This record gives sequence, structure tokens and C-alpha cells, in this order.
Amino acid sequence: MAASCASKVVDVQVICAQARDPKLCSSVLNSKPGGAKGVDLITLAQYTINVARDKATNTVTLINSLIAKSGGDPKAKSHYQTCLTHFNKDEGALNDINYVQELLKKGDYFGVGTAASAVITDVDDCITGEDPEDPPYPDKSNLPQYADVVQKVVDIILIISKYLIQK
Repeated sequence: MAASCASKVVDVQVICAQARDPKLCSSVLNSKPGGAKGVDLITLAQYTINVARDKATNTVTLINSLIAKSGGDPKAKSHYQTCLTHFNKDEGALNDINYVQELLKKGDYFGVGTAASAVITDVDDCITGEDPEDPPYPDKSNLPQYADVVQKVVDIILIISKYLIQK
């Protein structure tokens, strides 16, 4: 790991000022046990990856329960099964979050940003659909809110990765 980057510290307020949801960003980073003040970027990135994994795992649990409850509604069931694919650990957001972690450990910070972007695409494909021609499923469940939180947490990883790339 490059020592010059590994020990770089950027203030939480500076990171979160660029976030899609600065309040959520601040809440996530400051919830790090021991606080985030003076903590290096690698440690903050690792912590945020863990939060993203937890949020995505909770989303998969929600999707599985929505699939179970959607028995008589083929459109709903199909939508939730598609979302499960976009979130699961085989090829979806959870898989990409694990890859983000792998790249962070290797010190491939450009790759961290690319893989984090893939997570955001996974989530978009669930919520808005893969085909821009198809109208999004009118989802009345909590799934859109859960998905939004996953995206906003992954957005923090994207911001941190930009600082890691700067030498």
C-alpha cells in the first residue's frame, strides 16, 4: 500500500460537502467507532464499504421478503426478482461492493471508483429498470428508500476514492 496515500487525512466536512446527501454522509462517517476526526482515507473507505455492505445486505433481505409476499402479482414478483439479481453477491451490488474492498486492499484507488460506480448502476437498474424505454415499476414498498441509501453510501466511497487517487 502506498504510504503517501494511506496516511492522507481529509476532513469529514470536506468529503461530505461533495456528497449527494451531505447529512447522511456526515452521519455515516461520524458513526465510525472512535469517530472520524483525524482518520486516514483508507480507514474511512474501509468503514464506508462495510456500511454499504450492511445496507445492501439489508436490501437483499427486504427484496427476498417482497418476493415471498408478491405471490399473486406476477409484475411485482418479476420486478423484485430482477432487483435481487442487481443486488445479490453473485453478480449484483454485493458482488461489486466486495470487489471495491478487494481493490482498496490492493491500493487500486482508480479501480475503487470504477467498481463503486458499478454498484450505483446495479441499484439504478433495479429501481428504474434496465431499459430506458420501459416505465419504472411503481414500487410502493420501502425498496426505493433502501436502494437510495445504498447509493448515497456508495457515493461517499466514490468521493473518498477521488482523494485517494490524488497523490
